[in-house]
Amino acid sequence: MAAVIRNDLGSAQYYGAECLSKGANKGINHTRNIHEDEMSTTHINATKSLIQQMAEDPMLVLDRMAFQNGAVDLGLGFPNFKPEKKITEALSEAATGNDYMLHHYTRPYVILLEPFYTPYKDMLMIRGAVPVFVPLHPCLDGDKQSSADWVIDKAQLENAVTQRTKAIFLNNPMNPLGKVFDREELLDIANICIKHDLTCVADEVYQWLTYGGKHHMHIAKLPGMWQRTITLGSAGKTFNVTGWKVGWCLGPKHLIQVLQNYHFFCHSDQPQYTTSKKTQSINTEKSESEAVAVAFEKEMLILNTPDSYLHTFRKMAEEKRNKLCKYLNNAGFKAIVPEGCFYIIADITNAQGALMNKSENTDEALDYKFAKWAVVEKKLCVMPFSIFFSKQHRHLSEKYVRLCFVKTDETLKKAKDIFDQWNKN
Repeated sequence: MAAVIRNDLGSAQYYGAECLSKGANKGINHTRNIHEDEMSTTHINATKSLIQQMAEDPMLVLDRMAFQNGAVDLGLGFPNFKPEKKITEALSEAATGNDYMLHHYTRPYVILLEPFYTPYKDMLMIRGAVPVFVPLHPCLDGDKQSSADWVIDKAQLENAVTQRTKAIFLNNPMNPLGKVFDREELLDIANICIKHDLTCVADEVYQWLTYGGKHHMHIAKLPGMWQRTITLGSAGKTFNVTGWKVGWCLGPKHLIQVLQNYHFFCHSDQPQYTTSKKTQSINTEKSESEAVAVAFEKEMLILNTPDSYLHTFRKMAEEKRNKLCKYLNNAGFKAIVPEGCFYIIADITNAQGALMNKSENTDEALDYKFAKWAVVEKKLCVMPFSIFFSKQHRHLSEKYVRLCFVKTDETLKKAKDIFDQWNKN
């Protein structure tokens, strides 16, 4: 089920990792009746096109440029410090313990709310689905701006639904914007799902990471939504183990059964794990899953107490968020304060410096030009906001960039030094 979400590109550089649950895109059991000969050419062309797009993917391009230029990397979203000790200890116990069974086999239309986690679109297209894009619109007023100021146009969302629409993807809290949908907004989405009999794929991998007293709410808990919702969770985001690719799906039996079948038949390549002194090839996916379960059992005993890892991590992340917002604002950027997740969206309008004087006249989005300029000239890696939007809605996004704030204090200090000098050279 790992095909649903590519968490390696969206993982956070700190406590959580982007290990989305595996197999969400097959949780929609409403496929169109299209013959193989009709689909084959479409899939081949789509795959070739995606390969070409991935070669020019701004995330990969900027990551290479950051390495080549020795830049401070706030672009990719993964923590650059160690995960919690108990989670790695749990992995060690699971990998070397006595439970040897851990190492054995045990073209619909889909609405994507923009900004969207970029692998959603690619994976839907590979599976033969057609993504339909509905953007959140900024209603920004004043100096202090928040991710809550980006809202859904209910009429636009309703009009995007046709007889061929089968599902809607909801990322809450939302990567990259950091928006946490409130009850009224979730009810609007739920009502449309119920009215048109849509499946809701609720990506809630950042559910534990909300700030400023904002509370996350599960859309599956709303009336009429449990039987039509698949909820995705991530061990990576929760326990800062990005590379483990361990997640989970929650939902009614008729949807989860489809995911289980899909996962069984498509997930055949097993990773390798090496132990000290003696090398063994084992299925680390099972070991990692066991470790995550143990870590959750321990965490649940102290949840909502000062000793809770989820509590202390949220508090630490919020402090880092506030620091980076301050650095950005002092440098002439305008930070959009996130209510959740790992990221800050920053308006670059007043921080472009000499960029516009040197910028080539190309069709590239402004934020992508800015990101490539910043990684070379300022030694700072950020991500263009426009890569999280469709081309038709790029105009809503290209004056912003995304920065990950869940970094070590050392990394944030390096970023501060760059921002302090931003307008001086």
